[in-house]
Amino acid sequence: MAYYNSVGCSKPGNRMIGKIISHYKILKKIGGGGMGVVYKAKDTKLKRQVALKFLPHEFSDDPVAKKRFTQEAQSASSLDHSNICTIHEIDETEDGQLFIAMACYEGETLKRRMQKGPLEFKEAITITLGVAAGLAKAHTKGIVHRDIKPANIFITSDGQVKILDFGLAKLAGTSRITRTESITGTVAYMSPEMVRAEDMDHRTDIWSLGVVLYEMLTGKLPFRGNNWEAIMFAINNNAPIPTSEIRSDVPPTLERTIGMMLQKKPHDRYSDMQEVIAQLQSIDPEAKNPLRVASVKPSASIAVLPFIDMSPTQDQEYFCDGMAEELINSLTHIKDLRIVARTSAFSFKGKDVDVRDIGRTLNVDHVLEGSVRKSGDQLRITAQLVNVTDGYHLWSERYDRQADDVFTIQDEITLKIVDKLKVEIFGDEKISVQERHSSNINAYNAVLKARFFVQKFSKADLGKAIKYYQQAIDLDQNYALAYAAMSYCYCMYANYYYSPSKDVLPKARIAAEKALEIDETLALAHSAIGYIHYLYDWDFDSARLSLEKALELEANCVSSRSAYGGYFAAIGRTDRAIAEQKRALELDPINFIQNVYLGLFYLWDRQPEAARQQLLKTREFSPEHPWALWLLASTYAHDHQYGKGIELLHQALNVAKDYPPVVAALGWFYAMSGDKKSARKILSNLKEKSKKSYIRPFLFAKIHAVLGENDIAFDWLEKAYQERDSSLSWILNDESVDCIRSDPRFDDMLKKIGLYKYKGKHNIG
Repeated sequence: MAYYNSVGCSKPGNRMIGKIISHYKILKKIGGGGMGVVYKAKDTKLKRQVALKFLPHEFSDDPVAKKRFTQEAQSASSLDHSNICTIHEIDETEDGQLFIAMACYEGETLKRRMQKGPLEFKEAITITLGVAAGLAKAHTKGIVHRDIKPANIFITSDGQVKILDFGLAKLAGTSRITRTESITGTVAYMSPEMVRAEDMDHRTDIWSLGVVLYEMLTGKLPFRGNNWEAIMFAINNNAPIPTSEIRSDVPPTLERTIGMMLQKKPHDRYSDMQEVIAQLQSIDPEAKNPLRVASVKPSASIAVLPFIDMSPTQDQEYFCDGMAEELINSLTHIKDLRIVARTSAFSFKGKDVDVRDIGRTLNVDHVLEGSVRKSGDQLRITAQLVNVTDGYHLWSERYDRQADDVFTIQDEITLKIVDKLKVEIFGDEKISVQERHSSNINAYNAVLKARFFVQKFSKADLGKAIKYYQQAIDLDQNYALAYAAMSYCYCMYANYYYSPSKDVLPKARIAAEKALEIDETLALAHSAIGYIHYLYDWDFDSARLSLEKALELEANCVSSRSAYGGYFAAIGRTDRAIAEQKRALELDPINFIQNVYLGLFYLWDRQPEAARQQLLKTREFSPEHPWALWLLASTYAHDHQYGKGIELLHQALNVAKDYPPVVAALGWFYAMSGDKKSARKILSNLKEKSKKSYIRPFLFAKIHAVLGENDIAFDWLEKAYQERDSSLSWILNDESVDCIRSDPRFDDMLKKIGLYKYKGKHNIG
């Protein structure tokens, strides 16, 4: 039997049966709701079955109802997506009654399926993924459904998820709805902002989908009452009963995901459906496609490999790398193109690897490779675009130009790639792709040299990078990108324990603010400001605003995405941090540092086994890197395997020598294992070293804490606070201070840093 929009069905009437409307013959009534009655019909022209939705006669003279009905058709018909009901046309009967012709599916609504009882959590995840994929497409077009509920979700007989009824769809960003409008939805699925008749955006659909997911798992609504006023009060004020109290097999991560979707304030929810999808797929990777969930992957993907230096003197490596990186940066602005970030693409540098293997490793369809030959002012650049499926060239070109024509060459190559990959590029994107941050070729060369050293990560190389960025600025005082990149270098000094935060992060702020003064649309500068806000200012609300602005300007920026994950880790939202970091890794899959961060976030989420597996995978990229060994050791602390952890830390110190965080981690492990003598020896060594070089106060605090010396530990924490030690940004998660969390002074410190208000949402408790 065919079902469509079966909620609110009345007994089938015979008045319309057998009639021909336009070129449709009415066969039977199959459903109805507040905004229309639905009939199964035969399209006599195309010989197919369709569903016709008619605006009720009593609303025929209501211009508001007609407008909403028309909007439903216009909204849905613009969304060509496999998880959204297909709209064929909108028309009018001879007596002026509007109707929509749409696809007629065999199957049942989710509401009908749920009448059989709660769903298995894997099935619930898969259905939610289908709805989320369709909504993600709608949201990219600025369309918000506003009436997601089981009756508007259809499961076809071959298992495909379809979103029905965009009758309440509204273009995001338009004026707020009125109280009368808001009640037309089903109250139990309304978001708090809809209940209060406030402005709303795509995150109202995230709330409603969270309600549906909760109901699929429990068979109950999260917000209930005897009348709609009581339900609205519950939506605004009550917390739902945890799903784990209703059924025992719901994974804790899924329960937390629902909790995020049902946050009362929109900005506390996931920022978009892409994040919901990433989180659900991380809970159950096998649930990606069972019900044909439509992929949200862009229509094309590419990796730009480092260009080969063919110059006679072989001294243009920095220029070759910079050429490829500039192309990556330009292509990143195109939303419908997935461009692999620099670190992953450059991992194949100097290696003889078949492009088909590169494509498989990076999960891309195309590869751009090229070469540079530079002699004096003469420049020869070759580029070729390769389809990794068969290894054939789609396009190749050689450019013989003057060196100062490099910007024009980059634009030509970028636009040729866009053309060959059939990617749609919009006006603003084209401006961003062709944007030049400086026309000074010498300043540009200085930036290329700076980037070359940034990728080496050592303190000395970061110092060289800052020197070259400053050189670029001296040559072009309005080089916004150079200021922003310099800001990030100073942030890395603090983040990698190279310098005191109070010495370098004020410099980072000055550089980032100067960049924004020149160009307020520069995503990297907003990202750097966000980083500074949570590393140094401990102003977490401002951090979020800056990072979201950065991602709004450049959604595919790995640095911004990773920093956004770091923000969520800082405020205790480690599940969200994991989801963000996974999105960063989609763009930069074999970036060592980004992979390490994912392991760290798993560790802070108290998932030691997931962290261990991630860090073991990370060691495939760099087996002896001290960071991977340090964090891998930390996973064994959760299992009380202190000997294994100490062994790994000694391996790390064989490489890193006296790297302070690894030395302190070893002292912490000794203390945890009961070897207080060795722990005190580590403390003594760190204090002696601190006379000559900077050691973060937090490193002393955590060892003293494990030794049971709470007064001394809090003295060091106070010193860390006074010095703006950025380690305190992560204190909600860091397991090394778990032993002093119950001390009242710990909460006092959280209040001073601004993290106390997040404690209730913290995963540790």
